[in-house]
Amino acid sequence: MTVAGTATLATLRATMRTRHRAPEAEVMAALLPAATLAPAIREAVVDRALGLLADLRAAQAEGWVNRFLQQYRLDTAEGIALLSLAEAFLRVPDTETADALIRDKIGTADWAQHAGTSDSALVNSATWGLVMTRALVGDTSDGGKSSALKRLVARAGEPFVRQAVGAAMRMMGQVFVMGRTIDEALERSNDKDNRGFTASFDMLGEAARTFDDGARYFESYKAAIRDTAKANYSGFAGASGEAGGASAITDRHSVSVKLSALHPRYETAHAASAVPTLIAMLAELARSAAASGIGLTVDAEESERLMISLDIIEAVARLPDLAGWNGLGMAVQGYGKRGRAVIGWAQALGAETGQQLTVRLVKGAYWDSEIKRTQEAGLVDYPLFTRKAATDVSYLACARDMLVAPNIYPAFATHNALTVATILEWAGQILGKDARDFEFQRLHGMGEGLFERLVHEQGYKCRTYAPVGGHRDLLAYLVRRLLENGANSSFVHQLADANISDEVLLADPAAKIAAVGGSPHPSIPLPVRLYGAGRNNSAGIDLADADVLERVGAGISAFPPPTASVPGAEEHVAIAISAVAAAFPVWSATPVATRAAALDRLADLLERDRARLMAICVHEARKTIPDALAEVREAVDFCRYYAANARLQFTNTRLPGPTGERNELRLEGRGVFACIAPWNFPLAIFIGQAAAALVAGNTVVAKPAPQTPAIAAAAVALAHEAGIPADALRLVIGDGTIGDALVRDPRIMGVAFTGSTATARAIARALLDDDTRPLVPLIAETGGINAMIVDSTALTEQVVQDVITSAFRSAGQRCSALRLLLVQDDVADRTLAMLKGAMDTLRLGNPADPATDVGPVIDRAAFDRLEAYRQSQRHRWVHTLQAPAGDFVVPTIIRLDAIADLKQEWFGPLLHVVTWRAGALAETVTAVNTLGYGLTMGLHSRIASVAAMVAATAHVGSLYINRSMIGAVVGSQPFGGEGRSGTGFKAGGPHYLLRFAHERTVSTDTTSAGGNASLLSIEDVGGF
Repeated sequence: MTVAGTATLATLRATMRTRHRAPEAEVMAALLPAATLAPAIREAVVDRALGLLADLRAAQAEGWVNRFLQQYRLDTAEGIALLSLAEAFLRVPDTETADALIRDKIGTADWAQHAGTSDSALVNSATWGLVMTRALVGDTSDGGKSSALKRLVARAGEPFVRQAVGAAMRMMGQVFVMGRTIDEALERSNDKDNRGFTASFDMLGEAARTFDDGARYFESYKAAIRDTAKANYSGFAGASGEAGGASAITDRHSVSVKLSALHPRYETAHAASAVPTLIAMLAELARSAAASGIGLTVDAEESERLMISLDIIEAVARLPDLAGWNGLGMAVQGYGKRGRAVIGWAQALGAETGQQLTVRLVKGAYWDSEIKRTQEAGLVDYPLFTRKAATDVSYLACARDMLVAPNIYPAFATHNALTVATILEWAGQILGKDARDFEFQRLHGMGEGLFERLVHEQGYKCRTYAPVGGHRDLLAYLVRRLLENGANSSFVHQLADANISDEVLLADPAAKIAAVGGSPHPSIPLPVRLYGAGRNNSAGIDLADADVLERVGAGISAFPPPTASVPGAEEHVAIAISAVAAAFPVWSATPVATRAAALDRLADLLERDRARLMAICVHEARKTIPDALAEVREAVDFCRYYAANARLQFTNTRLPGPTGERNELRLEGRGVFACIAPWNFPLAIFIGQAAAALVAGNTVVAKPAPQTPAIAAAAVALAHEAGIPADALRLVIGDGTIGDALVRDPRIMGVAFTGSTATARAIARALLDDDTRPLVPLIAETGGINAMIVDSTALTEQVVQDVITSAFRSAGQRCSALRLLLVQDDVADRTLAMLKGAMDTLRLGNPADPATDVGPVIDRAAFDRLEAYRQSQRHRWVHTLQAPAGDFVVPTIIRLDAIADLKQEWFGPLLHVVTWRAGALAETVTAVNTLGYGLTMGLHSRIASVAAMVAATAHVGSLYINRSMIGAVVGSQPFGGEGRSGTGFKAGGPHYLLRFAHERTVSTDTTSAGGNASLLSIEDVGGF
């Protein structure tokens, strides 16, 4: 494909679709020819790159901050500690937590090993400052006696250290941020270090969480455009390096905009509402920029947003009143498999609209998170390349296309000397030896020395990507920049490593990729192989793909709702138990390999019928589409995980003993198991309980909740199709009387139950009432008053996102859902203000609608119970939403005075909030423990010692740190509680199957036949 060709926008979009998750080797095969250099060209590129390396090294030798960051790289504990401190310190408002953070990050690292090792006196001085700080705040090793140094400065106290650390963090921030305000950034852009460089100002803000956030960022972009225009025309030192302004738009300062900062629901499921709003906002910014004669570039976002970003850019590019502006730009990420097709799309759009689009080609900013999300979603392949060299190949192929595209103004963002040298060589060939109609771009604070000679002596253009914002907004940006450029594989990192030769630094990426046939990195398995050879990951659906989401939504809406099942009678229970009891001897004697194979087939059938099962979950259990998909995937994972575990655990195990004796342990099924599943996970838990019992050699009578019989019936039918005998798994349907009859039958040898604590107690009593019945296990997973603790080091934006997910997804109808938010009072007001705004972005409605965030609760009885409580707490409401017609309990925040005020679990989208004071974390954890539940807990803190303390003292089955509290993954986050929240072992964990089995040992005396013949086979046993 060449971008100068005649490919249409529609054709190029189709190309993007085919390449999005295509095999890496296949995509590389198409890119390699464009990125492969002829020998003569390669030689010229290396010669030019060697000169650039010399400039880079000279610049790094002069800048002590760069040398400091290289001294403390991310492959050292000290580098990680500094990064963590920089990420959190400046947002901490209270001194007690700030001091704790300093102790945590500086007081435990070994700074002394870095002392005197740098050739920079300033770096060594800074290191000695860290050594001294550790002596002040860290643990001493002198038997508890204070060191002389600590005693010496004790009078100054921790404020001295706090102020010094704060100053250091602000200085680090200033390295990477052009200015706190646009005026400050504009002034700095004209100082001697930036003369000759234009700038693209980016108003810091990773993403809007509320509509107010979006409006505030929008106003900041408008102000940035207005002020940048004034600076351009007042005579900044542009590409010429001389004052007096610049005539060409590409020679002026510009502004960059992130669409995610303008709208909190900038995502595929909400595109119908978000995209028109964003088009209008971007159009207004574009008109302002056009009137001011400056450029406006739309920054790159995560791969899930690419297609809707293109929709927005295209709509603005086609506006008649912007014709002739030639100032609209877009960023393209070279690490994406669709990158080259997007370059072609930009060229085609420019050709159709008669303008030249600026394209900023970057290597990519979300590599690790894109990999993780793809793995979690179980998608077929990654949207990006897994090898660094493959990204370089893609970047070069895109760059070559940009150089020949008449409707693209190329902007190459890179700090890689080899990449720069290659582009310069190509530009001379393609555009002419003296052509300068393109530019390079660098990040402010990085890449010094690479472009100065090119700009000042050779007349090339370079633009600095210049972040603007206060220290609070800096944090997420700073961390991502350091992670990108401090990663071990990055050119910037390798350049500073004396052990890496120029030959290695300048190795040909195309040759590297050709040598491995374009294959992906062996350490990054495809999502299906995430869990190794033992089992496949469950397959997901790419709901961020608009076409896929539309098809899924239409299919679910068209699927007929399930018909109501006829309630069972107690005599049906007896019949079912008789059948499975008779089937037990045969099924128990069936080899474990055969039983496990049936579970694997069931997993495959669940995936085969995924669309139908999702539709039943949506219609019957009122699940949203993402929740329905997660439901099927979890059921699949349970089947495969328990099958894999059974193959390992249900084999005879030799145990040690004296000579002449053989000891063997084996696991056997117990008999008939009653599996009683809830309505909130009517497929996953229903399947998980039954699958565990069956693969352990038991037969099963399974009872679903009365609200969700259809999904259970579908699951049982698939189990029978998979080869599980009809009499090994029977379904009984009905209300609590059916369940009571089931557990009271003396032939039941075990119960697996998920539901309320009260029902679990009733089952436990029933199992003990009959003196003729053996003592049988009750495997119970019940509810919980699940708390999330937030201290003042937490990033508010992340907290709010995780609270929204944990408390309100699934209408709060998850066992693990957040019920009690415990926020340090120093940050409570800001946290609650943002949380209220984020709640206002939620959409309540029909769960079959892809745009729905919160559906109705399960039935009218649940609605009545929850709504009565919610209304009784009206005087305590912090925030709530408007309810549509139907069984909707709207998300509501309820303020409480104390943790003990929450007496029970309310199984819906009702979030209770209590604040706690700095220094009272231990008492807070104790108060949560006193509630008696122990299912899940969340913690948001950047202090490792805090996380360790909570992990050691919280009486919960699952602790989630700096993430949401829901969505436990089978085999990765085994799920189950303690106290009033369950009996253990954890579902989806390595010990779960053991609860379904008897352990039996056989000990055989091998000497009873007249001697131990095995000893005779040992050499040199001696003689008589």
